[in-house]
Amino acid sequence: MRLILIFTAFLLFQISYGQAYHGHGDIKFQIGANFQNNGTGIMGSLDYGLGENISIGVASVYLLGIDKVRNPEGEDVPFADFKDRFDLKARFNANLGNVINVDDNFDVYPGLYVSLKNFGGHLGARYFFSPGFGVFTEVNVPISKYKTGDLTNAEKLNNQISANLGVSFCI
Repeated sequence: MRLILIFTAFLLFQISYGQAYHGHGDIKFQIGANFQNNGTGIMGSLDYGLGENISIGVASVYLLGIDKVRNPEGEDVPFADFKDRFDLKARFNANLGNVINVDDNFDVYPGLYVSLKNFGGHLGARYFFSPGFGVFTEVNVPISKYKTGDLTNAEKLNNQISANLGVSFCI
């Protein structure tokens, strides 16, 4: 029982000590899983605080697990090449944690991005358990795709609604 009380006190101290977004000069690194239709992969992002509620950054996704198709020789092969599996984004975030004021450890950040495949928007949220460690989730939605018309399944990768889930670090 005593160990549980000590652990609870430590956890409450850590939760009260973390902060989701500090403002100018704040650097957040995030790594996690990416989920989308016909593929799952890894993602990473790095955001830099420009002001009290504004940050810019880069994000990247590489799909590891994608559906396979049978080629004319009867072999199961991935239907997508590297160019279809990989995406790189430049992004802008509006960090609204201190505006909605739910908790100092919680941040909501809607934003826009420009990627190799499209222009879109994202909505993310992160919660920090300590000054350097937290969790995050994001949803990415393409607004305007660079290639119009019917897309192949490979061209739809990183060019559709996707979700990210992972850990966040304050550097």
